[in-house]
Amino acid sequence: MGNENKIILSLCGGTGAWEEPYRQHPDIYDVRNITLPEFDILKTEILEKDIVFAGEHRRSVILKNKVYGILAAPPCIMFSLARTNAKKPRDLKEGFEVVNACLNIIWSCMEIQQDTKRKTLPLRFWALENPNGMLKYFLGKPAFEFNPYEFGHPYKKKTYLWGWFNEPKKENPIESKQPKFDMILNKDLAEIPEGYKRPEEMTERQIRRSITPKGFAEAFFDSNR
Repeated sequence: MGNENKIILSLCGGTGAWEEPYRQHPDIYDVRNITLPEFDILKTEILEKDIVFAGEHRRSVILKNKVYGILAAPPCIMFSLARTNAKKPRDLKEGFEVVNACLNIIWSCMEIQQDTKRKTLPLRFWALENPNGMLKYFLGKPAFEFNPYEFGHPYKKKTYLWGWFNEPKKENPIESKQPKFDMILNKDLAEIPEGYKRPEEMTERQIRRSITPKGFAEAFFDSNR
């Protein structure tokens, strides 16, 4: 990597809450949030040396060998266990298209030709996040699971991580007597950043529910630098 900043790809990063601790160190990390409405991950083009991210009005070309770590948070709508009365029937194939796009990007960064004497792959870490739902039936047992109250936030939302990363340390757990996040009306628990462009298909409530807890994001950063 030399003296160049370490590129962190945040795939389907939404408001950028998970990547924020990395963004706080611009002298070390170059964070790229690949998310709607600016970029459509399904329009990504993976070339021999580059990854081309595309949106309606812009493109971003990133060299695979410059990527240091990847955070991926594909939408959980079709995998949600609560999707029982939705107007649109559950479509797991549609839901997995975005998951596949994330995994293809991750794998393409690890397939780079390198010195065969090395016993590690190019990415320092990668993690794919989703709430407890049907995605586990596709990806298997998660490498890590948590609830926000284990990182100091007073609500429950069982969340899974798959990937290759150092486990975040649950150093600030609290006893949570609060209900699940979707039953909490306190907006301060998940504040939408100023200037965030909301995708048309997402409601404000859905965005707030999807925001990564700050305590978890900081713990993940501390364990994966």
